[in-house]
Amino acid sequence: MVLSILEWLEGTRWSIALLESIWVWPLVESTHVLTLGLFVGTTIMMDLRLLGVTFRQVPVSAFTGRMLPWTRVGFAIMTVTGLLLFYSNPVRYYTNVFFRLKVLVLAIAGFNAWFFHARAHRTVDEWGAEPTPPRAARIAGAVSIVGWTIVVISGRLIAYNWFDCDIQPQPDLINWAAGCVLGAE
Repeated sequence: MVLSILEWLEGTRWSIALLESIWVWPLVESTHVLTLGLFVGTTIMMDLRLLGVTFRQVPVSAFTGRMLPWTRVGFAIMTVTGLLLFYSNPVRYYTNVFFRLKVLVLAIAGFNAWFFHARAHRTVDEWGAEPTPPRAARIAGAVSIVGWTIVVISGRLIAYNWFDCDIQPQPDLINWAAGCVLGAE
């Protein structure tokens, strides 16, 4: 069902035009990478503060107040360009093991950020001036750094076709993880 919808999407005029564009696709991809750098860079700076590793003299609320606007701008543009990249070749992305890993870890990192802001960050006025934040904040920072590192690495590995469904034979685990639909042999 999902695959047939993505096949239809891939055949749309705009999807084909985007993928085959000499100028637009590279511009979208470059913008995605640049805003990824902005988003991940500011996020890791905040995470390092949450771990108590850097900027220990700056209150957490002041630090996040300065960084979050940049982080949000980077996230918004990165998300739009990422969706456009997916739209340009949805079947290939959908059946790519590294893309699936990236989406899974994106969900985990997103949940971690939501959970941190919904719980630990609500009491930042109580602990934010301390050089070392409480354990919950440190855990959120560590999970964030690991998560975004995996997202960046898996995103980069999407470009390689080591496990594309049209390269067979592959181990059953890889075919399952990539969602490969194999014909009757």
